[in-house]
Amino acid sequence: MPDNVDASERMVDNWTKQIQETAARYQAMAARMQGQTVTERSKDNTIEVTIDSKGLLTNLVISEAASGKRMAEVSSQVMRLVQLAQSRIPELLQAAMAETVGTTDETANRVIAEAQSTFPEAPPEENLTPPVPERHHRFGPEEEEPPTPPAQANSPQNPPQPKPIPRRRRTQDDDDDEFGGSILS
Repeated sequence: MPDNVDASERMVDNWTKQIQETAARYQAMAARMQGQTVTERSKDNTIEVTIDSKGLLTNLVISEAASGKRMAEVSSQVMRLVQLAQSRIPELLQAAMAETVGTTDETANRVIAEAQSTFPEAPPEENLTPPVPERHHRFGPEEEEPPTPPAQANSPQNPPQPKPIPRRRRTQDDDDDEFGGSILS
């Protein structure tokens, strides 16, 4: 019976040692990933984004050269660069795991699969130029069309006349302020 107890104790000690070693390797992997960042730049170098290992934007640089672009185009490029940078996180994680934990571990494979589902491949680059926005803004129900004024009324020869502003008639009480006397003496 004592041999069985000794064997059981050795087995528990081995499990404990393996768990501690595995935990130390995962901590080393987490520490390695903690400092990782990914930076992506636009093709024309007007926009640069940096994300951390969690996929959070940590730096955004938009150069003065981007001031000539439409804001819709700039924002579209920023979002595309963030997605592109985030799509590289699983690759960084896999490299860190290969160096610390190994890639044959079932848990490591699940962590990588989770990272790939969280940060999928960036969509293919398309025409980043969004359509030209409509210059006419309409407010109100969509089915109502604004009335079209007659062609002659708005012609250059007859520009629309502003409506006169109605004026209030002065009364005798207008000369008195609320304190009972005239402001002009």
